[in-house]
Amino acid sequence: MNNRSFMVLAAVLITAGCGNMTARTAAPETDIQNLPPTLIALVAPGQDVATARLLPDDNCYWYEHRGQVETNLLPLTTAEGRPICMQSQGST
Repeated sequence: MNNRSFMVLAAVLITAGCGNMTARTAAPETDIQNLPPTLIALVAPGQDVATARLLPDDNCYWYEHRGQVETNLLPLTTAEGRPICMQSQGST
């Protein structure tokens, strides 16, 4: 009986890892038409502009990079590698 319980437990643990591994807290994607055309023209190739968003913490644009293992927010950059940020209202 003990051997059978072990087999059932092993089967449950093995099949538990077969679930859908998509992010459950995915932010809504930004419509590319909501981004200024000048911003889209600055973006270096290979970045997902459809997921770009302006974060109020640093006033810069970030996009979702979907890797094989996880999805990360990365700064949206120009071809020269500079982050694309909005000028804050208080600066001159």
